[in-house]
Amino acid sequence: MMDNIKALFTDLGGTFREVTENKPFSDAAKARIAEICKTDMDIESFYAFLEARYDIYRKWVLKYMCEPPEKYLWSRWMCPELDKAYIESYATELTYCWRKAKGERLVVPNGIETVKELRKRGYKVGIISDLVGTVEIDEWLDKDGIRDLFCSVKQSSITMLRKPHPAIYYMALDEAGLRPEECVFVGDNLKRDIIGAKETGFAGTIAVEYPGTPALKVDRENVPNCIIDSFDKLLDVLPGDGKFCPENAENAERRIKE
Repeated sequence: MMDNIKALFTDLGGTFREVTENKPFSDAAKARIAEICKTDMDIESFYAFLEARYDIYRKWVLKYMCEPPEKYLWSRWMCPELDKAYIESYATELTYCWRKAKGERLVVPNGIETVKELRKRGYKVGIISDLVGTVEIDEWLDKDGIRDLFCSVKQSSITMLRKPHPAIYYMALDEAGLRPEECVFVGDNLKRDIIGAKETGFAGTIAVEYPGTPALKVDRENVPNCIIDSFDKLLDVLPGDGKFCPENAENAERRIKE
């Protein structure tokens, strides 16, 4: 147990929000992308074509831990054959639609309620997320009226830095007026979320492994303090009074194969 914890920082995708299939929602976004790009291909074929290009982009961002501005995503990687001024003028909308084409993103069960309870218990809560797009998160926070719940919101699309680069963690800490040894981090990706928080000096890390998702592959480098299978189980390990009690959840070290 630790008793000097002031804040929890959370990842978004796969941790605090999940993608839910919504075909009409996705189809409309794909159609808009095809319309803007003026393609002669059918919508699904064009979307698959762009997905292959996006895979190349993903390899680049993961190699350099960098999220370039949206205009370069579309003029360099996704549609380099189109007029740069034209495609860059639509880059923000295209990225927004690209995210929507994957499905509808909804907060995990009991997510908002858990954050509110953590706030009542005296913990600050912040967000550190890797994602493309500059308008989606602000729109979501304002639409749901939850912006005030978070002491800091840092996105790779704004900072241009991706986890596990410690800089994006330090930016969030500075904005919240916190030190890493006063904070814990929760995320679903051991290589990025957990290793990044550990390298930044966070006091503790928590991994989520939701039902139906692949089992976490734990090793000595990425081992978190504990593993939870639902977001509301954060309340077990963060009971209040500055305490962090990873012993109240699964011990991740037991999964390490020597």
